[in-house]
Amino acid sequence: MARVIPFLIRWSPLFLLAALWEAVPRLGGVNPDSLPPLSQVLVALWGLAKSGDLLANATPSLLRLVAGLGLAVLVGVPLGAAMATFRPVQVIVAPIARALYPMPKSALIPVLLLWLGLGDASKITLIFLGCLLPVLLSAYNGVRGVPVRLVWSARGFGCSRLTIMREIAIPAAMPDLLAGIRSALSLSFVLLVSSEFLMSRDGLGYLISFLGDGGAYAPMFATVIVVSLLGFLADRLYLGWMRRRLAWRG
Repeated sequence: MARVIPFLIRWSPLFLLAALWEAVPRLGGVNPDSLPPLSQVLVALWGLAKSGDLLANATPSLLRLVAGLGLAVLVGVPLGAAMATFRPVQVIVAPIARALYPMPKSALIPVLLLWLGLGDASKITLIFLGCLLPVLLSAYNGVRGVPVRLVWSARGFGCSRLTIMREIAIPAAMPDLLAGIRSALSLSFVLLVSSEFLMSRDGLGYLISFLGDGGAYAPMFATVIVVSLLGFLADRLYLGWMRRRLAWRG
């Protein structure tokens, strides 16, 4: 009981929201056709899961998300670190990053659709481009914030630039870097669903659009809940892993 009460208090806003979602359509506050009660949405969710439609569309979506975000990390971390360390790289990359950062990445959807079509490449590329900048800038800021005395000490021991980057700069920049990747993880779900709305024949975003166009609003809201839960679960898992990685900070 000592653990149950804090849990209920912590998540009470969600419980209240669920109760309102169930009550308002049934009491005539909104049209039940456009916002079905939560109980109907949960029944529709069970139907999607039982039919296999949910798994069939969630699998390609998650594969695209992992591919796009993974590429962003693989490219963004070394490129951001190189920007902070090598002046020529900063001169070339920094203006491009500044120009692209404020641009809504969803604006690239028509271009990617024209160039890459409806296949996985267009979705993966959009997620990659959207997540690249947060990762790159977090790596850049993290490496730039490394105490200079650590770098001087390493150079005094004869360490090469590559060794300093691998053994000192990247570990010291880890808090900023992991925080940037967490932001990119949240953004990747937005970009995934946005891209699948307009340029996909499968996936969770496509399923939401398809059900909404057909007037099947209960299954549509069920799919929205699934996307939200997947994003929440991914963030919680990453946050737990991140805290373990940074446990040395105390």
